[in-house]
Amino acid sequence: MIDNFFRARLPRFSGPLLALYRRLGWTPNQVSALGFAIAVFASAAVAFHLWALAFVLWWLSRLADGTDGLFARESGLASDFGAYLDIVLDMAAYGAMVLGFAYAAPDFLPQWVAMLFLYILCIASALALGMQEAKRAMAPRDDRGLRLGAGLAEGGETGIAYSVFLLFPDQLWITTSTWIVVLTITVVARSLLAWRTLRPVSSVEGEVPDGTTGELGN
Repeated sequence: MIDNFFRARLPRFSGPLLALYRRLGWTPNQVSALGFAIAVFASAAVAFHLWALAFVLWWLSRLADGTDGLFARESGLASDFGAYLDIVLDMAAYGAMVLGFAYAAPDFLPQWVAMLFLYILCIASALALGMQEAKRAMAPRDDRGLRLGAGLAEGGETGIAYSVFLLFPDQLWITTSTWIVVLTITVVARSLLAWRTLRPVSSVEGEVPDGTTGELGN
């Protein structure tokens, strides 16, 4: 929900960092991989209750994740594989952090498992809705390489949720439960949006405008 706000403003401040990438001879895909690697270290810090270090490492990883696409477009190296790698490594980073939290706070195992389950539904629904919107030539809402359907909980919200977990480790019951509710609302709301946007519009009961039946197929 807040991703587009930050995506619109990040280019104003990312110039020095992109220049550093160029001087180091990196590619956008290497920046994506670096972001994931730092997230793995953040997860390890979480596992050993190094909350402050984990907080810093997590946001360094998100900075790399937020600038890899900018770097790709500026350098003319944007690619379909890069877009694929970016989303896969994003989800791997989110999952790695949950594993770190689960190791650090095993008493909340049901919450961590529920979180991973809901992440599967969130990304599946986002990709499925985005694909169907693109198929219908609906206007995109951002310039990402992969089309993702809108939702309440996206990357920015995930980063904030993890930050709250790290800043208030003694309140995990409240914070994790709240995040699970947000993820659930995201899946439900996106599914309702998909129903309103994608369902066949019947001109006559039992028919869609092209004259076929209104039954849904795969």
